[in-house]
Amino acid sequence: MKAVILAGGLGTRLSEETYLKPKPMVEIGGKPLLWHIMKIYSTYGINDFVICLGYKGNVIKEYFKEAEEPWSIKMIDTGLETMTGGRLKQVQKYVENGTFCFTYSDTLNNVNIKDLISFHYRMKTLASLTACRPPEKYGIIELQGNRVIDFKEKPAREGQWINGGYFVLEPKIFDYIKDDSTVWEHEPLEKLAKENQLSAYKHTGFYQPMDTISDKNYLEKLWQSNKAFWKVW
Repeated sequence: MKAVILAGGLGTRLSEETYLKPKPMVEIGGKPLLWHIMKIYSTYGINDFVICLGYKGNVIKEYFKEAEEPWSIKMIDTGLETMTGGRLKQVQKYVENGTFCFTYSDTLNNVNIKDLISFHYRMKTLASLTACRPPEKYGIIELQGNRVIDFKEKPAREGQWINGGYFVLEPKIFDYIKDDSTVWEHEPLEKLAKENQLSAYKHTGFYQPMDTISDKNYLEKLWQSNKAFWKVW
């Protein structure tokens, strides 16, 4: 199975780091965030990656040219202004022959990828996402059992679920993406949810996005204190 990773964003809230490098290359424990995510997948036997590049993509290309890992990596330039759905659409030809994984390059998680994939096959939907317990600043997804039925922005209520990334997808999802301007998290996911084709794998373990310097510092502190919960390798 292949894993597609979005790695083209600007990372403006990490500008102290990202004026020289793309956000996925910001380091935790001396290794880029993207490397950590790929190590998680590799632990579960997924070593075939398609990386969607954008901002400062050459930095990612240079780094992984020398990476000493058993990985097959395709680096695809998907443009500076392309939205998340558009980036995914641009790599369709590399993954359209079967089920594949898909995630962002700015979120660490200790989800069991093997269990997630098994869950996806059991649910028999076109898409499965990892539903996580959020820090309060995130929008939520509304569930009925293991089906996603709606999306809500930044609710006041606590104890809800958010889209934590780490998707498993069927090639049919490309029919839901129009062009480079399509935001994956809006029309495609909302339409899949309305059609009862989006399942939610509930993950109650570690989940932490890296959006700000404080997030980076928190993750670095966990790594240095041997509490890097995402380190499953």
